[in-house]
Amino acid sequence: MPERASSHVRQNDGLLARLERQVLERIARRLPNWINPDHLSALGLASMAAAGAAFAAFQWNAAIAAAAVVAALAANWFGDSLDGTVARVRCTERPRYGYYVDHVIDLAGTAFLFTGMSLSGLMNPLVALALLGAYLLVCAETYLATHATGVFRMSYIGFGPTELRILLAAGALKAAQGASVTIAGIGIRLFDAGAVVAITGLAVTFIVAAARNTRALYRAEPARPVATRAA
Repeated sequence: MPERASSHVRQNDGLLARLERQVLERIARRLPNWINPDHLSALGLASMAAAGAAFAAFQWNAAIAAAAVVAALAANWFGDSLDGTVARVRCTERPRYGYYVDHVIDLAGTAFLFTGMSLSGLMNPLVALALLGAYLLVCAETYLATHATGVFRMSYIGFGPTELRILLAAGALKAAQGASVTIAGIGIRLFDAGAVVAITGLAVTFIVAAARNTRALYRAEPARPVATRAA
């Protein structure tokens, strides 16, 4: 079921969403009171910057860098996923502040992450830039849809933030063993191949979501006949 806030509905249909909600609530109820949502949000941003730095370190020591990426993504999950849960459990929600700060941090953290990936040697910097652009396009549509429809959609086709972190961590571990894959007899960098798939998926997601929300809003606000003044 979607999680309701005072300003919008948060909808997460990710493969791990139900289990994740249960785990996060248990952690939130046991967290010391001196740790507040702002601390967790700051951890989320710092750890995503650390993940970017760890990716950049791949060119020097792939094994250590991969382990650092996994640790940073785990810390990011803890901070980014738990801040809102702690606020809800303690009844200290600040919906507008929380929504704004959370997504500003997401945008900054993603920029840090993709900057590190572009410097890692695991993928072409232009491919990394294209992937960042596609991601930001979907983010922009999601934020606009939240304002217009009151629903904040956090996942698509079973993939939400947590599933994407797991996929990224698995990719880092695989890249530490070998950064290339063979497709149709052609060697290609693992993260370039993954990025092409991700860009395609994000583009389709943007088109489908934009069409669906436009249709829903058009039906919700049908065009009115033009009023004419009596002569």
